[in-house]
Amino acid sequence: MSNFSQIDSVVISPVQLSEQGLYCEPGQWLVEGWGPLEVKGEGGIGRLLIAHGAGAGQHSPYMRHLRDALVDRGVQTLAVEFAYMQRMQREAKRIPPPPIDRLVEELSHWCDILTQPQGGTLWLGGKSMGGRAASLLAARDRAAGLVLCGYPFHPPRKPEKLRLAHWPLIDCPTLVVQGSRDPFGTREEVERYSLPERVRMHWLEEGDHDWKPRGKSGLTQAELIEEGATAIAAFMQAHRASE
Repeated sequence: MSNFSQIDSVVISPVQLSEQGLYCEPGQWLVEGWGPLEVKGEGGIGRLLIAHGAGAGQHSPYMRHLRDALVDRGVQTLAVEFAYMQRMQREAKRIPPPPIDRLVEELSHWCDILTQPQGGTLWLGGKSMGGRAASLLAARDRAAGLVLCGYPFHPPRKPEKLRLAHWPLIDCPTLVVQGSRDPFGTREEVERYSLPERVRMHWLEEGDHDWKPRGKSGLTQAELIEEGATAIAAFMQAHRASE
């Protein structure tokens, strides 16, 4: 397993990262007390702090492809890894994520480190659990915008346990990019929900939770990731223009 925490990084303190203005420059750092940070792209369209899902970190092929596709479209990505995932990488064993509130606090600390007036507005987002943590943080604090990739509307096979109670408190543009047959929220299920007006859905036909289509569809996961990245960049661009 490749290890995001072992990327060729410069060890730096949060204060140094801020004082030197490196928080908005492409590069790889190991931030003391917090872990790895990889910033890619120049951010002509915007800056997106993106969190990973529960079972696979930033090293996963899905996350790498998505970040690269976003960078190609003018979105700067700021990739971080939760503490439990760093431990999982070090010990090479499965470790369950902590309660979601703890992940929200971790993400909040990263926002404190990476949000500076001269760095431009910072969008929050993530894959599955990472997106859920980002949405809870956006409901609590201010965010420029929110990008949710494969949002876990409910646990698989438990459609009654919705994770939408905090959504009315989210006061920023929100885009959900979802596979149409995602077991955490299919198109048929989600279209029955009363989502806030500021939420926009982009459906990836035949995609599952990782945006993998069925073979008979004639599509590939790579194509759906590229489509998802195009939708995200266009959404961020549209709201950048309206600011």
